[in-house]
Amino acid sequence: MSYQTLLFDARDGVAHVTMNRPDKLNAFNRELLEDLTAAARRIGEDPTIRAVLLSAAGRAFCAGADIAGGGLLDDPAISVGLNVGNRLRSHFNPMIKAWYHLPVPVVVAVNGVAAGAGASLALAGDIVLAGRSATFMQLFAPKLGLIPDLGSTYYLPRAVGTARAKGLALLGEALSAQDAVSWGLIWGMTEDADLQAKAAQLVQRFATGPTQAFGHIKRLFNDEPPASLDEQLERETAAQQELGDSADFSEGVRAFKEKRAPQFRGR
Repeated sequence: MSYQTLLFDARDGVAHVTMNRPDKLNAFNRELLEDLTAAARRIGEDPTIRAVLLSAAGRAFCAGADIAGGGLLDDPAISVGLNVGNRLRSHFNPMIKAWYHLPVPVVVAVNGVAAGAGASLALAGDIVLAGRSATFMQLFAPKLGLIPDLGSTYYLPRAVGTARAKGLALLGEALSAQDAVSWGLIWGMTEDADLQAKAAQLVQRFATGPTQAFGHIKRLFNDEPPASLDEQLERETAAQQELGDSADFSEGVRAFKEKRAPQFRGR
């Protein structure tokens, strides 16, 4: 399958997905949204893919929506507001849901700016690793008179608390990679020159790990929290029961007894 706006390469159990509109700072146009959605669905349907590395070409991860030239507000028969709503429902929201609900771990390597919807895409990943010069910006309100979307109103309070989430959304100020780590918004930071290599190391760990266990961890953390401890204990028990019959668990037990590193196959 070919893509217009991204690079896709699957090897050694890892899907490498690179947004490739560097001249537009990888801003979302209709084609990039469609390509990202198609790539996520392809990953979800391929049992040989056990982890994903999402990155971006050029000097920015993603500058948000390409409002000026992205073909996103081009229906003159309806209001601008209806254009916005229709595009969210038809292109943006399906894309972010496809990535958020992938059953395998997603490592996101953030270089340069991740602004607006670009920040939302980054935060949909499981492990976000940023270069030291990276910044995260919620520009919707101060620049456009809109609210954060693509899930940022969901991710931000859960990750950094309501007070800081409101500050990011209301002020639109740049959050440095270092502060994003200290606030608990992302997993880690590395030097810019080391970003791709460090991200590749992380994703390779996932590609050789217990894939089914990783999938259950994602679902248990990503789903809405239960109303009680009893409900969460039952969800954990159901997952452990299923994993207890997996080949990876059997291998883990054998490796533990034999005092060696396990060789997981993702089954």
